[in-house]
Amino acid sequence: MKKKLDHILLGCVADDFTGASDAASFLAKQGIKTLLFNGVPRGTEEIEGCAAVVIALKTRSIPADEAVRDTLAAMRWLEEHGTEQFYIKYCSTFDSTPKGNIGPDIDAALEQYGIRYTLLCPSLPVNRRIVKDGVLIVDGKPIAEGHMPITL
Repeated sequence: MKKKLDHILLGCVADDFTGASDAASFLAKQGIKTLLFNGVPRGTEEIEGCAAVVIALKTRSIPADEAVRDTLAAMRWLEEHGTEQFYIKYCSTFDSTPKGNIGPDIDAALEQYGIRYTLLCPSLPVNRRIVKDGVLIVDGKPIAEGHMPITL
């Protein structure tokens, strides 16, 4: 008989719905009971017995201060529901604003939870995105040489 879960093992905050649905589908495909929410839940949703919760935000293309606010709100909701481990899912190829939201979001989460360091790995092998020797490779080429060049 399986033990009933009394907390969330993995809480994921994603910067857009596409990334959130990818993350949720990968978890579910492995047999992990997963819920996907579009936005921070209002608190009335049934999450009992759920091993993973993924929250889709729209933080990829908004100003960094708003992205940080929304990301921390989602993480607070997850924390209030007993989340054991957090995962911030961001776009594996680029920031969508000139100043970027990935760094500020992660920095704020680290500061909020007193975490000294984390691993950043913008990979999604199923979409041919990997990190090799510290370089993001997309479709077999370093991102700077491919069809998604980095512009500043």
